[in-house]
Amino acid sequence: MTTPDPAIDFDPAATYSDRRQLRQQAVTVLQAKSSRISSARVLTFLAGATGGVMALADGPENIAYALIALSLVGFLLLVVIHERVERAAKRAQEAVDYYERGLARLADPRVDRGAIATDFVDGSHPYAADLDLFGPGSMFALLCTARTRTGQQIMASWLLAPASLEELEIRHATVHGLRNNLDLREALDLLGGPVGATVDPQHLIAWGQAPGLLPTTRGLVLLLWAFTIVALTSFYLWVGDTPWPIGPFPFLAVVALEGLVYRRFQKSLSQLSAPLLGVANKLAIVRDLLHRVEFEPPATPRLRALRRAIAEPSAAGQIDRLRRLVDWYESRNNALLAPVLYCLMWPLHFALALERWRAAHGPLLKKWLNALGEYEAHCALANYAYEHPTDPLPELAPEGPVVEGQEVGHPLLPRGQCICNNVALGTPCAIRIVSGSNMSGKSTYLRCVGLNVVLALAGAPVRAKHFRLSPVRIGATLRVEDSLREGASRFYAELQRLRTIVELSRGEPPLLFLLDEIFHGTNSKDRQQGAKGLVYGLLEAGAIGLLTTHDLALTTLGQSLAPRVQNVHFTDELRDGKLQFDYRMREGVVTKSNAIALMQALGLPVERAAPAPK
Repeated sequence: MTTPDPAIDFDPAATYSDRRQLRQQAVTVLQAKSSRISSARVLTFLAGATGGVMALADGPENIAYALIALSLVGFLLLVVIHERVERAAKRAQEAVDYYERGLARLADPRVDRGAIATDFVDGSHPYAADLDLFGPGSMFALLCTARTRTGQQIMASWLLAPASLEELEIRHATVHGLRNNLDLREALDLLGGPVGATVDPQHLIAWGQAPGLLPTTRGLVLLLWAFTIVALTSFYLWVGDTPWPIGPFPFLAVVALEGLVYRRFQKSLSQLSAPLLGVANKLAIVRDLLHRVEFEPPATPRLRALRRAIAEPSAAGQIDRLRRLVDWYESRNNALLAPVLYCLMWPLHFALALERWRAAHGPLLKKWLNALGEYEAHCALANYAYEHPTDPLPELAPEGPVVEGQEVGHPLLPRGQCICNNVALGTPCAIRIVSGSNMSGKSTYLRCVGLNVVLALAGAPVRAKHFRLSPVRIGATLRVEDSLREGASRFYAELQRLRTIVELSRGEPPLLFLLDEIFHGTNSKDRQQGAKGLVYGLLEAGAIGLLTTHDLALTTLGQSLAPRVQNVHFTDELRDGKLQFDYRMREGVVTKSNAIALMQALGLPVERAAPAPK
């Protein structure tokens, strides 16, 4: 595999600040224009009022009526212009907000950026909760800029499962192709509306793939048009000034027959309309996003394939047609129009139109939405690469297992607060046992390595000077919790997770395990025996990984199984009565503990003599 191009060193914060300033200037100009138009509307209203006063006061009628007519036309024209200016001002303000969110991400990757979906994974996943992939301040919250639910689902799936080397090469090329296209990412964000505002893809796809509920035969269509024409004709002959007055009974008879037709298809109409309630505005968002992607020149073969998937036929055009049909169909619920639309057989006319649309294009909805979501996911990777210009794409190794990195840092920490360490797992060292003081950085180091591996195998840049890896599967025990609902203690939950990790080690690709203080819920003898047996089994299965421990007896494995198992540690120093941590990993076994010092710092009576007997 070829080594990716080195990261480009530039300042995204400066670019974001410049663009935010330009958009803010546009907001200021448009708001001033809106204010002037509002003043002009007041003047046109006063001109019309003047004309009305002149007309009532027997003034010059031609001038009065001219003032009224001109003011009315001018007022309506200004209303239209004012609405357009207000929309433009709102869009410019949304652009300002977009770049402010980007600057907030650059300042602190953990900043809360609003509603983030957390239902993409359950608690049984072998590493999602352990590595803080989802939720506020998570890796997903930082990485995913997709506005559609489908795009978010695809981005989540990339974080939850490693891609093949061939797929990663494609994603790397796409990241390079989209990295500097800020205009595209800004447009997609503004067109996407509020997070979660787009239609639920599963419901829409299921509706598109479901069998038809109404017969779209020519006979039924002609029957409905016949009812419509007869209803209009009989109503006109009843209330109109015609030489053939026929009274209300023919019209009422037609309405009664229409009622029988509605009753015949009542269940089908209810089933047809349920998945489409309130989706017209959301379909407009999907249409706008598809239209923007359809006319964006593709930069790579993957983007060309995605654009072709939504351009043949035009997905944006067909989604817009569906939106209009849904909008017209839902107008039957208008209280003022409902009686008229009932007589015109309006609901059935548009229900049949929806059925014809579903028969022709329904099966394509899944392809269109998935292509749009995948496009958004690639844009998210490109956006992350742009905002982290010094983070390189990893080097992909076809043979392994291997995970190697120089100056590897935690991607969720601000760069100024991030302490970097190296990692080298593979040959000859497959396992590193990490010992160290409390709060010295052992667990953070495991998360740091795990998150960078997740990013690398999703196709994103990594926080490192250099990073090389082969495809691996991850299993972790960094955040195992008990379950009151399932009646499982933390120790039993940990055993279940470890069983999952052992099973993963027997498959392909090889396993990267991240084990934090395993078996600490049992006695020292059982903990040592269980941990040693687990390490032996993982070595035999060809797994690589990191294991933290406070039990220094486990560090003897670094001697008996060297060089396949090595010891490293984190430590601290006591300065002026305070513990100081440098979070630097060192070779060998830790030689001291800070537990007593921490107890004393919190005022616990750790050195008091036993109480005298009474």
